[in-house]
Amino acid sequence: MPGILHFNGFEMNTPSHMNHGMWVHPDNNRHRYTDIDYWTGTARLLERGLFDALFLADVVGTYDVYGSSRDAALERGVQSPNNDPFLLVPAMAAVTRDLGFAVTFTTTYEPPFGNARRFSTLDHLTRGRVAWNVVTGYLPDAARNYGLDAAVGYDDRYERAEEFLEVSYKLWEGSWDDDAVVRDRARRRYSDPAKVHEVGHRGAHFTVDGPHLSEPSPQRTPVIYQAGSSDRGRDFAARHAEAMFVGARTEDEAHSVVASTRELAVAHGRTPDDIRFLTGLNVIVAETDAAARAKLEDFLRYRDTVGYLVHFGGGTGVDLAAHGAEQLLGFRARGHIESNERSFADKRAREVVDFYDDPTADPFLVVGSPTRVADRIEELADSIGLDGFNLIQYLSPGTFADFVELVVPELQRRGRYRTSYEEGETLRERLLGAGPRLSPHHPGAGFRRDAVTGR
Repeated sequence: MPGILHFNGFEMNTPSHMNHGMWVHPDNNRHRYTDIDYWTGTARLLERGLFDALFLADVVGTYDVYGSSRDAALERGVQSPNNDPFLLVPAMAAVTRDLGFAVTFTTTYEPPFGNARRFSTLDHLTRGRVAWNVVTGYLPDAARNYGLDAAVGYDDRYERAEEFLEVSYKLWEGSWDDDAVVRDRARRRYSDPAKVHEVGHRGAHFTVDGPHLSEPSPQRTPVIYQAGSSDRGRDFAARHAEAMFVGARTEDEAHSVVASTRELAVAHGRTPDDIRFLTGLNVIVAETDAAARAKLEDFLRYRDTVGYLVHFGGGTGVDLAAHGAEQLLGFRARGHIESNERSFADKRAREVVDFYDDPTADPFLVVGSPTRVADRIEELADSIGLDGFNLIQYLSPGTFADFVELVVPELQRRGRYRTSYEEGETLRERLLGAGPRLSPHHPGAGFRRDAVTGR
């Protein structure tokens, strides 16, 4: 029987996240991304709409492939400038009680010890409402920003990510026993030292003694999001992800990614239901179909096709400014996001430009009345096997506001959207319907002290 669908508001601490050119629209508030009131207002709106989480994307480099320069990205605000997503969460958590927060952090350029403490801190401050979107990074100048001579190779990024997760699980799950914190005022004893342990990790990439500096938080390990759809990315998600952001250009591609990742999860000793699958969704909704189409026409007047080509270059490594119109892109393993590069490998340059110039053929763009939008959302979810969507904005916060006011009630009437936050206190409980801790099938659970020692 079809169940409740999960929704994240998809955001980034930058003037132009996904729908490029829209920051100049007179009804948009993207220019306020540096204003804390923008973020607290967004969080309140999403909580009013009973969203699962605000999903914060991030990059630590610039889009410098198109035209062999970052100038176009800077001129158009394409994910640059951008600010740190972590620092937004405490302010938003302070004005909400139930909304979750998924923060993107790359495993490639910084060691795991500090990241583990940051997430534990956020999990404490939010009372268990935090997720980590694990990425390996894909922008070449990010490596140079962190002192490396060249970009880290695709396979090497995933090898490093595997060890990064191993260290993180050791710190979060195994360093402190469940009863290590005693808070005995009479004996002036906060923690029992015998129940706080070094992790003693010695690996190919990291050496970490421990112990973890933070006491156990409500979830211990944050909910693990992951967004890779390549062969290596799907295997990584099948092992680690509790929610996977499916990147696909067609419904068939999305269905294939979901089905194959579920099979891989079972091969890794997990169950098909251990992962929630979500994909990006653009929604333009109004009271009537005609009014929604009028909104679309208005938005298209502001669309910046070059901005999309800049973004495309960063994601695939393909410089369309250097390609002839009829030139096939091909697949050369350029070292950026391999699933993106493969998805367009059989296309000519002009076909890619046409795709971004006119988005109306995109199966993940839904335009219409609340009824039409809800119909299409159900159709996509049920045909692909999705558990939900990351809602992408055209206008901030107008897109979220329209969805909350018009689409949420329609989905609730159909039994496809929650009517309250009743599933539990933590993000993991609400997303996965189990307890606040990692599932026993998850590899991170194997690093719990009782699992390691048998006690």
